[in-house]
Amino acid sequence: QVQLVESGGGLVQPGGSLRLSCTASGILSSIFSMGWYRQAPGKQRELVAAITGGGSTNYAESVKGRFTLSRDNAKNTLYLQMNSLQPEDTAVYYCNGKKNAAGTVVDYWGRGTQVTVSS
Repeated sequence: QVQLVESGGGLVQPGGSLRLSCTASGILSSIFSMGWYRQAPGKQRELVAAITGGGSTNYAESVKGRFTLSRDNAKNTLYLQMNSLQPEDTAVYYCNGKKNAAGTVVDYWGRGTQVTVSS
């Protein structure tokens, strides 16, 4: 099992910044990708950014140039630095880990952290 715990959400004004953290614990072997998804009210959950074990990153077009992924392997922690936040970034942000289990991809999710961008 893998446990993911997010922190760092909150209320911020447009143009502001936040940093989200996701700390992973449990059996982390075979995790090949970690990332952040978000879900706004009435919308489907969407990928924000992800990073593979080899360090390759993938960002949603809407956040490129504003959001940055980083990780601290010693702490099993993934970070999402979010700059120039806009009201449309308001959503619950979920940490995700993908694990290869006998050829099947298993998704693990955190409980989510609310990000609200409003003046």
